[in-house]
Amino acid sequence: MELRQIIGSNIANLRKREKLTQLELATKLNYSDKAVSKWEHGDALPSVEDLISICNFFHISLDQLIDENLEIENNTRAKNAIVDKTNKTVITSLSVLLVWLISTCLFVGLAIILGIYYWQFFLYALPISAIVLLVFNSIWGKKSNNFPIISVLIWSLLTSIYCSLEDYRLWMFFLLGIPAQIIVIIWSRWNRPLLKGEEKQPRK
Repeated sequence: MELRQIIGSNIANLRKREKLTQLELATKLNYSDKAVSKWEHGDALPSVEDLISICNFFHISLDQLIDENLEIENNTRAKNAIVDKTNKTVITSLSVLLVWLISTCLFVGLAIILGIYYWQFFLYALPISAIVLLVFNSIWGKKSNNFPIISVLIWSLLTSIYCSLEDYRLWMFFLLGIPAQIIVIIWSRWNRPLLKGEEKQPRK
C-alpha cells in the first residue's frame, strides 16, 4: 500500500473514531471537505505542515500516522490528552475559587471581629481572579484568550479602586482604562496573524 493511501486510511479511521464527518474535520483543521476527502481516498498527500496539524489534532505522532498497522482503539495519547486538559481545568478553577474563599473569609472575619462589613473584598477578588486566569492561560491555554482576560483585569481593578475611594466625584478615574483598553485591542490585532489556527484560510 502506498504511503498516501496509508495516511488516508488512518485519517479516515481517526475521524470515525472521533465521530466526525469530513466536513466537521475539515472545519476544525481549517480546510475544505474536498481536501479531507482527497486525503482519505489517497488522491492527495498532505503537506508536512498539514501532517503536523493532523497529528496535533488527533494527539498522535507522525510515526503513528504513517503506520500501516495503526491501532486506533488503543490510542492512549488521546486519552491522556483529555485527562490532562481536565486536570488543568480543575486546577485553574480551584485556584480561582481559592481567591473567592479568601475574600469571603476576610469579609466574615472582619465583620465578626470588628463589626465592619467591607464588601470591597469581593470587588478586589475580580481583578485577582483575572490575574490567576491570566497566569494559567499563559501557561496552558490559548494566547488569544489573554486579551479579554486583560480587559476584565483593567476594568475590574479600576472599579475596585474607585469604590474603595468612596468619592464618587472621581468618575474620571475610569478614563485611565480607555487608553489601556486601546493598547490591549491594538496588541491583540498585532499578534493575531501569529496565533495557531489563523495562519491558514480554508483551502478548496
